[in-house]
Amino acid sequence: MSRWAPDARERLETAALDLFVENGYAETTVAQIADRAGLNRATFFRHFADKREVLFGGEDRLAGLLADAIRAASPDATLTECLLAAFAAAEAAMTPQQRAKAAQRVLVVAANTEVQERGLLKHARIAGSIGAALRARGADELTARLGAEVGMLAFTIAVERWMEADDDEPFSLHAAAALSDLQRRTAELDSRSRLSA
Repeated sequence: MSRWAPDARERLETAALDLFVENGYAETTVAQIADRAGLNRATFFRHFADKREVLFGGEDRLAGLLADAIRAASPDATLTECLLAAFAAAEAAMTPQQRAKAAQRVLVVAANTEVQERGLLKHARIAGSIGAALRARGADELTARLGAEVGMLAFTIAVERWMEADDDEPFSLHAAAALSDLQRRTAELDSRSRLSA
């Protein structure tokens, strides 16, 4: 197939994830990824800055989807409603086709410290985007930071549940349930009950 094929990025991503799982992240080269995808190295670098970006390249789009949805929420929306709007918008990136790739990413990231560090940086950038969107709506600094961190924790839990689910339930439902669970547990923090689940 031509290196100019419109699905080149998708093919490179699929090839890279397969190779990372089969051979290990560190052992996989850009040349191997391009060859598996039927493309060349130059095409790889047109789509990804480096092989780590194969794992995290979609994070900028995700940050934009989340932040834009928060900004676009109704002027009287609560923080929770803003986060729910963000999770609904994330479905554009969290498609059923992406679910299998998400599972591959988790395996690769868990096995490589360098990649884990890059993942934490991307996580912080997304939280920063959410916080900035909440501040733009008038939230004070602490509320915006708390909302961003709770939102990211709910998102992370939702990804775990979404990957393990046996059904085709949309990502946003997992995210809404995770946020509700976190809110309920937060409300229980001051209770005198035992600290056990």
